[in-house]
Amino acid sequence: MTKSELIAHLAGANPHLRQPDVELIVSTIFEEITAALARGDRVELRGFGAFSIKARDPRTGRNPRTGETVEVSAKSVPYFKPGKELRERINKGATPPARRAPARATA
Repeated sequence: MTKSELIAHLAGANPHLRQPDVELIVSTIFEEITAALARGDRVELRGFGAFSIKARDPRTGRNPRTGETVEVSAKSVPYFKPGKELRERINKGATPPARRAPARATA
């Protein structure tokens, strides 16, 4: 689901709100989560999950095209840990993806 699809869905589910108002609400929520992470804060949404920042140490990488070694600097990356309720709702009634049988050799 894209951001515009989310806004359209929420606007349709809440006819008392105008679409521009829903768009402002969704954008404000995303901006506040982004700003909190940029400050180094953790954002927890009960029943949904928690957003945090993880630090990655500097390392030596490899350019896949040339095979040349490249120094990759330290950086921070966003991390999301789903909450228990979200995991349960996703797995409730969910069927695992079908597995393909291995190809058999024919003689």
